Amino acid sequence: MSEEFSRYQDFRQKMNKRILESGNKEIHRFFALDKNAYNQGALSAETKELLGLVASLVLRCNDCVTYHLSRCVSLGLKNEQLYEAFNIALVVGGSIVIPPLRKAFAMLDEIRESF
Repeated sequence: MSEEFSRYQDFRQKMNKRILESGNKEIHRFFALDKNAYNQGALSAETKELLGLVASLVLRCNDCVTYHLSRCVSLGLKNEQLYEAFNIALVVGGSIVIPPLRKAFAMLDEIRESF
């Protein structure tokens, strides 16, 4: 597993645990809402993860991009499918999406090595 992706996963797991242990009901509810939003429904889980990936790229949240990329890979999406989602993010967000897109390509390579 790549060092950066491993650090991301370790930090995410550690801090999510810490946040949920705070006992705040509203935070816990939001985390549950976020998790459940990506479950299979009228839209497939794969489609929902792609939507999350596009939104994350447009919002320029590298941690979110990494999360959705890892979920997309674990769900079996191919690079070509991800590249089309990347293009949608560029069309929606414009050139400001290019820096997180660079990070997304680099992280995708690391994630693929990890699976």
